[in-house]
Amino acid sequence: MAEALVETQGLVKEYRLGPHVVHALRGVSVRMRRGEFVAVMGPSGSGKSTFMNLLGCLDTPTAGRYLLDGEDVSHLSRDTLARIRNQKIGFVFQGFNLLPRISALENVELPLLYDGTPPSERRPKARAKLEAVGLADREHHHPAQLSGGQQQRVAIARALVNNPLLVLADEPTGNLDSRTSVEVMALFQELNRNGITIVLVTHEADIAQYAARALSFRDGKVIQDQPVAEPKDAEALLATLPPLEVEA
Repeated sequence: MAEALVETQGLVKEYRLGPHVVHALRGVSVRMRRGEFVAVMGPSGSGKSTFMNLLGCLDTPTAGRYLLDGEDVSHLSRDTLARIRNQKIGFVFQGFNLLPRISALENVELPLLYDGTPPSERRPKARAKLEAVGLADREHHHPAQLSGGQQQRVAIARALVNNPLLVLADEPTGNLDSRTSVEVMALFQELNRNGITIVLVTHEADIAQYAARALSFRDGKVIQDQPVAEPKDAEALLATLPPLEVEA
Protein backbone atom coordinates (compact mmCIF):
# COMPACT_ATOMS: atom_id res chain seq x y z
CA MET A 1 0.00 0.00 0.00
CA ALA A 2 1.16 3.53 -0.74
CA GLU A 3 2.76 5.56 2.00
CA ALA A 4 0.28 6.89 4.56
CA LEU A 5 0.18 10.61 5.25
CA VAL A 6 -2.39 10.16 8.03
CA GLU A 7 -2.63 7.08 10.20
CA THR A 8 -4.62 6.65 13.40
CA GLN A 9 -4.31 3.55 15.56
CA GLY A 10 -7.02 2.85 18.12
CA LEU A 11 -7.72 6.55 18.63
CA VAL A 12 -9.74 7.25 21.78
CA LYS A 13 -10.97 10.62 23.03
CA GLU A 14 -12.87 11.08 26.26
CA TYR A 15 -14.15 14.25 27.91
CA ARG A 16 -15.06 14.49 31.58
CA LEU A 17 -18.16 16.51 32.43
CA GLY A 18 -18.37 16.44 36.21
CA PRO A 19 -18.91 12.81 37.21
CA HIS A 20 -19.72 11.80 33.63
CA VAL A 21 -17.38 10.64 30.86
CA VAL A 22 -18.25 11.41 27.22
CA HIS A 23 -16.75 8.87 24.83
CA ALA A 24 -16.23 11.04 21.74
CA LEU A 25 -14.03 8.54 19.88
CA ARG A 26 -13.91 4.82 20.57
CA GLY A 27 -10.85 3.20 19.02
CA VAL A 28 -10.71 4.74 15.54
CA SER A 29 -8.10 3.28 13.17
CA VAL A 30 -7.86 4.93 9.75
CA ARG A 31 -5.16 5.17 7.10
CA MET A 32 -5.09 7.88 4.42
CA ARG A 33 -2.59 7.93 1.58
CA ARG A 34 -0.95 11.04 0.18
CA GLY A 35 -3.09 12.65 -2.49
CA GLU A 36 -6.42 11.26 -1.28
CA PHE A 37 -9.64 13.25 -1.13
CA VAL A 38 -11.65 11.93 1.82
CA ALA A 39 -15.08 13.04 3.03
CA VAL A 40 -15.91 12.54 6.71
CA MET A 41 -19.61 12.26 7.49
CA GLY A 42 -21.89 11.58 10.42
CA PRO A 43 -24.69 13.11 12.50
CA SER A 44 -24.12 15.61 15.28
CA GLY A 45 -22.33 13.91 18.16
CA SER A 46 -20.95 11.12 15.97
CA GLY A 47 -17.31 12.01 16.61
CA LYS A 48 -16.45 13.46 13.23
CA SER A 49 -15.55 16.92 14.58
CA THR A 50 -13.44 15.40 17.37
CA PHE A 51 -11.67 13.29 14.75
CA MET A 52 -11.00 16.40 12.66
CA ASN A 53 -9.63 18.28 15.69
CA LEU A 54 -7.20 15.44 16.39
CA LEU A 55 -6.09 15.25 12.75
CA GLY A 56 -5.48 19.00 12.84
CA CYS A 57 -3.33 18.75 15.99
CA LEU A 58 -5.83 21.01 17.77
CA ASP A 59 -6.25 18.41 20.51
CA THR A 60 -4.55 15.25 21.75
CA PRO A 61 -6.11 11.79 22.15
CA THR A 62 -6.88 10.12 25.46
CA ALA A 63 -5.39 6.91 24.08
CA GLY A 64 -4.13 5.52 20.79
CA ARG A 65 -1.69 6.96 18.26
CA TYR A 66 -1.82 9.51 15.47
CA LEU A 67 0.97 9.49 12.91
CA LEU A 68 1.21 12.48 10.57
CA ASP A 69 3.74 12.15 7.78
CA GLY A 70 5.31 9.24 9.67
CA GLU A 71 5.72 11.17 12.95
CA ASP A 72 3.81 10.22 16.09
CA VAL A 73 2.18 13.49 17.13
CA SER A 74 -0.24 11.96 19.64
CA HIS A 75 1.14 13.50 22.81
CA LEU A 76 3.38 16.39 21.80
CA SER A 77 3.44 19.71 23.65
CA ARG A 78 1.10 22.53 22.64
CA ASP A 79 3.97 24.58 21.23
CA THR A 80 5.21 21.67 19.12
CA LEU A 81 1.70 20.95 17.87
CA ALA A 82 1.28 24.63 16.95
CA ARG A 83 4.47 24.49 14.89
CA ILE A 84 3.32 21.32 13.12
CA ARG A 85 -0.06 22.90 12.35
CA ASN A 86 1.58 25.91 10.78
CA GLN A 87 4.06 23.86 8.75
CA LYS A 88 2.02 20.86 7.63
CA ILE A 89 -1.72 21.58 7.89
CA GLY A 90 -4.04 24.06 6.23
CA PHE A 91 -7.50 24.77 7.63
CA VAL A 92 -10.67 25.88 5.87
CA PHE A 93 -13.74 26.61 8.00
CA GLN A 94 -17.45 27.14 7.39
CA GLY A 95 -17.28 30.71 8.69
CA PHE A 96 -14.19 31.69 6.63
CA ASN A 97 -12.47 33.18 9.75
CA LEU A 98 -11.05 36.15 7.86
CA LEU A 99 -9.96 39.29 9.69
CA PRO A 100 -12.39 42.01 8.53
CA ARG A 101 -10.09 45.05 8.73
CA ILE A 102 -7.31 43.80 6.49
CA SER A 103 -7.21 43.00 2.79
CA ALA A 104 -7.54 39.61 1.14
CA LEU A 105 -3.80 39.60 0.48
CA GLU A 106 -2.98 40.42 4.09
CA ASN A 107 -5.32 37.66 5.30
CA VAL A 108 -3.51 35.14 3.14
CA GLU A 109 -0.17 36.36 4.51
CA LEU A 110 -1.09 35.66 8.15
CA PRO A 111 0.38 32.12 8.46
CA LEU A 112 3.64 33.42 6.99
CA LEU A 113 3.66 36.24 9.52
CA TYR A 114 3.23 33.75 12.36
CA ASP A 115 6.08 31.50 11.23
CA GLY A 116 8.54 34.37 10.78
CA THR A 117 8.78 34.38 6.99
CA PRO A 118 10.64 37.57 5.97
CA PRO A 119 8.36 40.37 4.67
CA SER A 120 10.07 40.29 1.27
CA GLU A 121 8.92 36.69 0.80
CA ARG A 122 5.45 36.92 2.32
CA ARG A 123 3.76 39.07 -0.29
CA PRO A 124 4.88 37.13 -3.39
CA LYS A 125 3.84 33.82 -1.81
CA ALA A 126 0.44 35.16 -0.75
CA ARG A 127 -0.12 36.77 -4.14
CA ALA A 128 0.66 33.48 -5.91
CA LYS A 129 -1.92 31.60 -3.82
CA LEU A 130 -4.60 34.24 -4.45
CA GLU A 131 -3.89 33.89 -8.15
CA ALA A 132 -4.17 30.09 -7.83
CA VAL A 133 -7.73 30.42 -6.48
CA GLY A 134 -8.72 32.97 -9.13
CA LEU A 135 -8.64 36.13 -7.02
CA ALA A 136 -5.58 37.97 -8.29
CA ASP A 137 -7.77 41.00 -9.06
CA ARG A 138 -9.27 41.10 -5.55
CA GLU A 139 -6.14 41.24 -3.42
CA HIS A 140 -6.81 44.71 -2.04
CA HIS A 141 -10.47 44.05 -1.22
CA HIS A 142 -11.56 43.62 2.38
CA PRO A 143 -13.75 40.60 3.28
CA ALA A 144 -16.93 42.74 3.40
CA GLN A 145 -16.29 43.69 -0.24
CA LEU A 146 -16.24 40.05 -1.33
CA SER A 147 -19.00 37.52 -1.92
CA GLY A 148 -19.25 34.43 0.28
CA GLY A 149 -17.62 32.31 -2.40
CA GLN A 150 -14.78 34.78 -2.81
CA GLN A 151 -14.24 34.90 0.95
CA GLN A 152 -13.99 31.11 1.03
CA ARG A 153 -11.46 31.24 -1.82
CA VAL A 154 -9.37 33.68 0.22
CA ALA A 155 -9.60 31.26 3.15
CA ILE A 156 -8.46 28.41 0.89
CA ALA A 157 -5.54 30.52 -0.37
CA ARG A 158 -4.58 31.19 3.25
CA ALA A 159 -4.73 27.45 3.98
CA LEU A 160 -2.38 26.78 1.06
CA VAL A 161 0.17 29.56 1.57
CA ASN A 162 2.59 27.38 3.57
CA ASN A 163 2.29 24.53 1.07
CA PRO A 164 0.79 22.14 3.64
CA LEU A 165 0.82 18.37 3.34
CA LEU A 166 -2.81 18.17 4.46
CA VAL A 167 -5.82 20.46 4.04
CA LEU A 168 -8.67 20.02 6.54
CA ALA A 169 -11.96 21.55 5.45
CA ASP A 170 -14.73 21.73 8.08
CA GLU A 171 -18.16 22.24 6.45
CA PRO A 172 -16.57 24.60 3.87
CA THR A 173 -19.80 24.98 1.89
CA GLY A 174 -22.10 25.37 4.91
CA ASN A 175 -22.60 29.11 4.43
CA LEU A 176 -22.75 29.08 0.63
CA ASP A 177 -25.54 28.81 -1.94
CA SER A 178 -25.72 25.72 -4.12
CA ARG A 179 -23.90 27.12 -7.17
CA THR A 180 -21.10 28.66 -5.10
CA SER A 181 -20.76 25.34 -3.23
CA VAL A 182 -20.13 23.59 -6.55
CA GLU A 183 -17.54 26.25 -7.46
CA VAL A 184 -15.71 25.67 -4.18
CA MET A 185 -15.81 21.89 -4.70
CA ALA A 186 -14.40 22.38 -8.20
CA LEU A 187 -11.48 24.23 -6.62
CA PHE A 188 -10.93 21.45 -4.08
CA GLN A 189 -10.98 18.85 -6.84
CA GLU A 190 -8.43 20.85 -8.83
CA LEU A 191 -6.17 21.15 -5.79
CA ASN A 192 -6.51 17.42 -5.20
CA ARG A 193 -5.58 16.64 -8.80
CA ASN A 194 -2.43 18.68 -8.17
CA GLY A 195 -1.49 16.32 -5.35
CA ILE A 196 -2.90 18.00 -2.24
CA THR A 197 -4.41 15.66 0.35
CA ILE A 198 -7.85 16.88 1.43
CA VAL A 199 -10.06 15.76 4.31
CA LEU A 200 -13.52 17.30 4.17
CA VAL A 201 -16.03 17.19 7.02
CA THR A 202 -19.61 17.59 5.84
CA HIS A 203 -23.11 16.58 6.84
CA GLU A 204 -24.31 16.96 3.23
CA ALA A 205 -24.33 13.68 1.29
CA ASP A 206 -24.23 15.48 -2.06
CA ILE A 207 -21.06 17.38 -1.06
CA ALA A 208 -19.40 14.12 0.04
CA GLN A 209 -19.97 12.81 -3.49
CA TYR A 210 -17.21 15.09 -4.79
CA ALA A 211 -14.62 13.17 -2.75
CA ALA A 212 -13.08 9.86 -3.78
CA ARG A 213 -13.56 8.13 -0.41
CA ALA A 214 -16.11 8.51 2.37
CA LEU A 215 -15.83 7.75 6.09
CA SER A 216 -19.04 7.61 8.12
CA PHE A 217 -18.98 8.08 11.89
CA ARG A 218 -21.56 7.11 14.48
CA ASP A 219 -21.23 6.95 18.26
CA GLY A 220 -17.49 7.62 18.11
CA LYS A 221 -16.71 4.84 15.65
CA VAL A 222 -16.15 4.54 11.91
CA ILE A 223 -19.12 2.50 10.72
CA GLN A 224 -18.35 2.75 7.00
CA ASP A 225 -15.19 3.38 4.98
CA GLN A 226 -15.53 2.99 1.25
CA PRO A 227 -14.64 4.58 -2.08
CA VAL A 228 -17.21 6.89 -3.67
CA ALA A 229 -18.50 4.84 -6.59
CA GLU A 230 -18.69 7.68 -9.11
CA PRO A 231 -17.34 10.97 -7.71
CA LYS A 232 -19.17 13.97 -9.12
CA ASP A 233 -17.18 16.24 -11.44
CA ALA A 234 -17.76 19.78 -10.17
CA GLU A 235 -16.37 21.47 -13.29
CA ALA A 236 -18.64 19.41 -15.53
CA LEU A 237 -21.63 20.23 -13.35
CA LEU A 238 -20.84 23.95 -13.44
CA ALA A 239 -20.87 23.83 -17.24
CA THR A 240 -24.50 22.67 -17.15
CA LEU A 241 -25.71 25.42 -14.78
CA PRO A 242 -27.23 28.63 -16.15
CA PRO A 243 -24.93 31.67 -16.07
CA LEU A 244 -25.20 34.06 -13.18
CA GLU A 245 -27.36 37.09 -13.83
CA VAL A 246 -25.35 40.32 -13.72
CA GLU A 247 -27.15 43.33 -12.34
CA ALA A 248 -27.12 46.43 -14.54
